[in-house]
Amino acid sequence: MRNPAEDGQADRFSYRDGRRLLVLIVLLIVIWMLLRALVGVLLLFGIVILLAMVLNPLIVQLERFRIRRSIGVAIVLVALAALVVLIIAIAVPTFADQLQLLVSRAPKAWQSIRTHIADVAQRYPALQNALPQADQIATTVGNQAGAMANVLLRSTLGLVGGVFVFVFAVLLLIFVLANPEPLVVAYLALVPARHRPRAERTLVRMMEQMTAWARGVAINGVITGASTGILLWLVGVQPAFVFGVLAFIGEFLPNIGPVLVAFPVLFVALSLSLTKFWLALAAILFVQQVEANVLVPYILGKEMRLNPVLILFFTIAMGWLFGLAGAILALPAASLTKIAIEEFYLRPRGVDYSSLEPEASRIIRNESAHDTVPPP
Repeated sequence: MRNPAEDGQADRFSYRDGRRLLVLIVLLIVIWMLLRALVGVLLLFGIVILLAMVLNPLIVQLERFRIRRSIGVAIVLVALAALVVLIIAIAVPTFADQLQLLVSRAPKAWQSIRTHIADVAQRYPALQNALPQADQIATTVGNQAGAMANVLLRSTLGLVGGVFVFVFAVLLLIFVLANPEPLVVAYLALVPARHRPRAERTLVRMMEQMTAWARGVAINGVITGASTGILLWLVGVQPAFVFGVLAFIGEFLPNIGPVLVAFPVLFVALSLSLTKFWLALAAILFVQQVEANVLVPYILGKEMRLNPVLILFFTIAMGWLFGLAGAILALPAASLTKIAIEEFYLRPRGVDYSSLEPEASRIIRNESAHDTVPPP
């Protein structure tokens, strides 16, 4: 029979336990510092793996036509490069010219906005005190413009390093696409045997969703950019082509992108007239409503419909850790997290969402369970 005193000694926190805890804390700190030092490398490999997931279905389709995988990789990458070069050759010159025109008109546009504000203040004297804030805003905008110029200068000076990283990323993408089986084998080998089916489902679902995400972002971006540019051109807000391109780029930033794009559009529209402002605002809201209620559910489907709070959290977190590229990868990161939680935690527990929804509704309405039970 075991002595209770021995049980008490066994439950006592020993020197060995404290040493193990200290080693664990130090190990976690070292891992965190190592990850912080390798942020750029992790981001590069993450982007390459994501591109490989998106392009792999195309290569698989070519393999079904008895085309060797290495040749299929070359065909897909050459076609992708040709498409990028074509877009750059057609769109970039027009975009650059109109963007330069927009920047040159910015001081005049700001002066026009101040004139509109002064007219409104004369009609409503209570707003007169808000006029000095316009000068503060102009100073802030000028300071930010100078900071942006410094960023562009540093980016230009780092062009050689950027070219090297781009070449390395292309080579890495070729290696991953040409022979992805060792990576998948290593991924499955790291997972314990009892969890391997879940790990396999996680990878399959992630590949399917990343393909759907890339297709959906591309289609939504083209439709949203074209409709935004056309509507702004119809209401007379120029340069409409620049705003259409910005709307396309904004699709890569979930939820936040369309809001950021709206600011320069409304700024230019307000510099023209209040009527142009309201027309531009109506055009932007119309496009966003069509996108949210028609394009996203139809093109992306229900699988990619994540909670907006979760998307915003990952957008801010990924942007904080990895910058703009991290914010663009927020939706894939949120999707991966959701799939992993579902496969490794919720699915084994057999969670019944239908039984939880009434309980959540009662909590939101601040009702207890016995309030909804009918009397005998």
